[in-house]
Amino acid sequence: MLSASDVDAAARRLDGAVVRTPVVSSPALTREVGVPVVCKTENLQHTGAFKYRGALHALLGLSDTQRKRGVVGASSGNHGGALALAGHELGVPVTVVLPSDVPAVKADRARVLGAQVVSYDRHTQDRDALVAELAAEHGYTIVPSADHPAVMAGAGTVAVELLSQVPDVRTVLVPVGGGGLAAGCATWLAEAAPHVRGIGVEPEDAADTAASLLVGERVRIDVPTTCADGLRHTTPPPGSFEVNQRLLAGIVTVSEADIATAMSWCFEHLRLVVEPSGATALAALSARWGEIGEGPVGVVLSGGNVSRETFVRLVGESGGNPVRGLREHEHAA
Repeated sequence: MLSASDVDAAARRLDGAVVRTPVVSSPALTREVGVPVVCKTENLQHTGAFKYRGALHALLGLSDTQRKRGVVGASSGNHGGALALAGHELGVPVTVVLPSDVPAVKADRARVLGAQVVSYDRHTQDRDALVAELAAEHGYTIVPSADHPAVMAGAGTVAVELLSQVPDVRTVLVPVGGGGLAAGCATWLAEAAPHVRGIGVEPEDAADTAASLLVGERVRIDVPTTCADGLRHTTPPPGSFEVNQRLLAGIVTVSEADIATAMSWCFEHLRLVVEPSGATALAALSARWGEIGEGPVGVVLSGGNVSRETFVRLVGESGGNPVRGLREHEHAA
């Protein structure tokens, strides 16, 4: 069973190999929600997402034989890029299985870093079966994007860093796709900082974990159409779900408009570019503040891999008013 000591060990192992991403804040957002808010900028991590933490940690734990044979992992994009870089750094051959509709910026990053990219149709093909087939055929070790103890432990180092940077944080918001980031953070918080609540955030159209928690078991939903392409899971993986079911303090959902306004807010007031998945946790602040609780609040901006066209379209659709009432607050100040 994953423990806080596993996450602490991962933090020591990754020290100096991953970016200790800064936290940033905004007086405007603090005024809007009424409590201090800090954002953990994992969009500035290697490969532009928190995923590098878990991917590198998993590859560091391979035997020499496993490294020589290589690894394979399915991904919505960011895990694939993270695996590719980790493999490049450690000399491990990497194959990533990506949906055919993955944003080109994510597939291209994996290829540039030397990974073999295998595409599949998320509507008609079973990606896990394809991964298993490739692993059996070539002797690859499977490194999932979330449902793996080493991956979850690596992802949980986000919480370790955040609390070391801002010790008085009382609530941590994390996006939930496969649930590995939430599980790693919740595990560490439950043991090392039990006074801090870990809350997951999902798009309304991709709320497979929220639906599963509601009934107490994993359920499957239709393939989501959310703009948060990194969170388009149809069912939570068993390992990460078991952890999140026990340890997450709650989970909230946000709309597509909420996500777009959060992206716009990041750009206008933090001067940061975040992808839709990366903005999902921040979206909860304006959309569902009443369900979140005590501050100061730490928000994980989980990734920034978005094309210019998608970014411009979504920020434009937000109407240029990222947080309700923000401009009124600024004028009043």
